[in-house]
Amino acid sequence: MKRDIRKSIRHLNRYQEILRVFIKYGFWDIVAKIQIGLIPDIAKRILPQIEKKELAVLGIPVRLRMAFEDLGPTFIKFGQMLSLRPDLIPPEIAQEFSKLQDEVAAEPFEEIESQMNREYKKPFSEMFAGFDRTPLAAASMAQVHKAKLKSGEEVAVKILRPNIKRQIETDVGILLNLAQLVEKHIPESKLYDPTSIVKEFDKTIRKEQNLILEGRNIDIFRRNMQEEPTIKTPLVYWDYTTEKILVTEYIHGIKISDLQALDKAGINREQVAKNGTSSILKQIFEHGFFHADPHPGNIFVLPGNIIVPIDFGMMGRIDDEMKEDLLDILRGIVEKDAYRITRVLLKIGLIEEQINSRALQRDILDLIDRYHGIPLNQLDATIPLNEFMELIREHHIKLPPDMVMMGRAMVISESVGVKLYPEFNLFDLLIPYTKGIFFDRFNPLVQYRQILRILEQTTDLLKSLPEDLQNILLKIKNDRLSIKFQHQGLEDFTRELDRSSNRIAFSMVIAALIVGSSLVIQLDKGPLIWDFPALGVIGYVLASFLGIWLLISILKSGKL
Repeated sequence: MKRDIRKSIRHLNRYQEILRVFIKYGFWDIVAKIQIGLIPDIAKRILPQIEKKELAVLGIPVRLRMAFEDLGPTFIKFGQMLSLRPDLIPPEIAQEFSKLQDEVAAEPFEEIESQMNREYKKPFSEMFAGFDRTPLAAASMAQVHKAKLKSGEEVAVKILRPNIKRQIETDVGILLNLAQLVEKHIPESKLYDPTSIVKEFDKTIRKEQNLILEGRNIDIFRRNMQEEPTIKTPLVYWDYTTEKILVTEYIHGIKISDLQALDKAGINREQVAKNGTSSILKQIFEHGFFHADPHPGNIFVLPGNIIVPIDFGMMGRIDDEMKEDLLDILRGIVEKDAYRITRVLLKIGLIEEQINSRALQRDILDLIDRYHGIPLNQLDATIPLNEFMELIREHHIKLPPDMVMMGRAMVISESVGVKLYPEFNLFDLLIPYTKGIFFDRFNPLVQYRQILRILEQTTDLLKSLPEDLQNILLKIKNDRLSIKFQHQGLEDFTRELDRSSNRIAFSMVIAALIVGSSLVIQLDKGPLIWDFPALGVIGYVLASFLGIWLLISILKSGKL
């Protein structure tokens, strides 16, 4: 009981903090619309706000980003996830959220020490020969320290911040509640489906709180790329890794964004750009398992132009069917076949309402025409991809998250490549891969596997068909066959119907009281009040109160 009370108080305090921050950055109208009721109207005048002139200059996307930064780790992570989904939110907001910095003040080492002692169930000093108390990096969920094992290997130790799990759980619960309130009180928000976005974020951030999962991602990545001489994957030291601690090989490399250091070390920047992008394409098109956040801070370079990715918390998967869909989209672009692209989008996208496929097809053709014929070495892949995502969002199509992350990974890869080598072009490397996939379609072995898969599915269907039919016939025979009907969009109608029925029943009770009281008074028997039968008078008074109550409720509803 006490724990529940403490949890409720914590939620209430956090609610107030969140609403104060949104009011501070000029989102009072949204706070007022959702009618949360925790902060009265007077708070608008009391709480500190940025000057209105400054608010007008900053614009909504910038103010949203600043608010998320003020609200801490959960909101920073939420904003970063939203920046990956320009198919769900306006591109200008997605672009602004991509600037969210996941760098915060380091946790006091005493707290980190306690966390490690709890995880190892003994003093952490018994596990390591040396441990640097100053972190190499401090992010919102974890921080990384350099250490040395007793066997002599230098390692990077990633430790989750203490109590971060409870903080994230509280914030996600509040985010979900706020999303539901926004959908209820701001109808236009349903276009973005806030509740589904928060639920998707909840799944993602739960995975990032388990560092064992990240360690497994590293091992899978290493197995996939072990034959690539230009890629190195850090080793995971599983004897030292727990759910809250990840110990990996320490990389003595140069950050890919440090151009001066690369030049000083004699690194071939053009080759590094090609190696990095080739790696992303192989991860996507050959292995179907790719690093979804290859920004410059997560990539190091070793002598010999070797790429070393780090931070494997966010990974994407592309299956064979999705590769086929991607190929169909690329083929449609090359052949200016908007119908093919539209068909694929309607197949893979989540569509929650009827869309105009002809309008979608026309918009796709218009987009292709704008860029068709432009030499590939003059084309920045970021611009058409962003316009494509805007088109998808306008037509209310939600693409699979992994496909969107794949597009973002390729765009980031091109951006990094251009900084390393200005003449770099993504399409020079992309086209050979797409050609390879296209010719694989006609590979006899691939065709054989597809035919075998279809035969297996057909066999499974035929095996289960007699039993399924028998179950249906038995239910019909025993009068147990039922069809579930679920209405959608009738909730308001049902609520109004219930309210009207209650008022009618209430009115009938009042009428019965009036009629009954009149009959009692006509009989002129029983105890008297003011020379009238007491039961009749009481009935009239009760009917009057109930009638006034009913009238007031009708007037308050605004529907006479």
